Amino acid sequence: MKISIIIPVKPGGAVAAIEGLRNLDPDSPDHEVIVAEGKKPSRQRNMAAGEATGDILYFLDDDALVVPDALKRLAACFADQNVAAVGGPSLTPLSDSVFQRSIAWALASAFGGGAVRNRYRSVGLLRDSDDRELILCNLAFRREVYLSFRGLDERLYPNEENELIDRLLQSGVRLLHDPGMFVRRSQRPTLAAFIRQMKTYGKGRAEQTLLSRTVSFKALIPALFALYALTLPFVRVWWYFIPALIYCLGVLTNMLLAVNREGLPLALRLPMVYTLLHFCYGAGFIAGLLSPRYSKAAESSVAVTMNRLKNFGSSW
Repeated sequence: MKISIIIPVKPGGAVAAIEGLRNLDPDSPDHEVIVAEGKKPSRQRNMAAGEATGDILYFLDDDALVVPDALKRLAACFADQNVAAVGGPSLTPLSDSVFQRSIAWALASAFGGGAVRNRYRSVGLLRDSDDRELILCNLAFRREVYLSFRGLDERLYPNEENELIDRLLQSGVRLLHDPGMFVRRSQRPTLAAFIRQMKTYGKGRAEQTLLSRTVSFKALIPALFALYALTLPFVRVWWYFIPALIYCLGVLTNMLLAVNREGLPLALRLPMVYTLLHFCYGAGFIAGLLSPRYSKAAESSVAVTMNRLKNFGSSW
């Protein structure tokens, strides 16, 4: 079994993921690394998949640092011919700032990340899964299956893997989540970057909703939260504030948990982080429904340059 590791990167961008690949176990399965430069990750991944020579396509983000036995774990999972995809979580390095670790705490909590929190924490054992746990920065597909399903929908970014996973699940194949096959990735370093990230995530979910013509109630909750927060200053009846009180109690509970496990500096950042996470995602979802980005750009007009790395020289 050969594994093609595919890393999309902006033109001229750094590929920090190579550092993790240098530390792979010496007896890892045969593999190649393809770095696809461009400005549209879904197209970069699809084009690299077409050029790949491996049986397995392992997609990493340019900053995703793998565990040494990642490829061996993939090979073991894909030994079952019914398995079409295998992924693991994205964990935050302990070296990240307090603000970055507060984002990680929020995303990995039931109150913040909700159904997708296992994308950001390593819990449990190898198991069958779906898009609630699988994330494209650390996700592998059987190449023949990926190509037969026409890969990622290039109109989407993000949420392109969610749309593909939905199609795969409808065909009856197995998708696995391996909590031990995690990558280390830093959270957004600034408040502005975090706000942009959450808005983009919300837009991606909305655009996927429009294309698939299916609505998930869980995806609507942040949008309802954003609309509710915007109307609060204009309502003067006491019962309208009950949801806000319940939300504050949820934040307070998570702050108390964080004080015990992570310390007071991180806990004090959680009210801001939780509120922005939910509000910006919800606002992005609404914006994506009203003005989807895929209707404004030609998907075939993005140039992609591919570099196949045969060894990890000092230039990388």
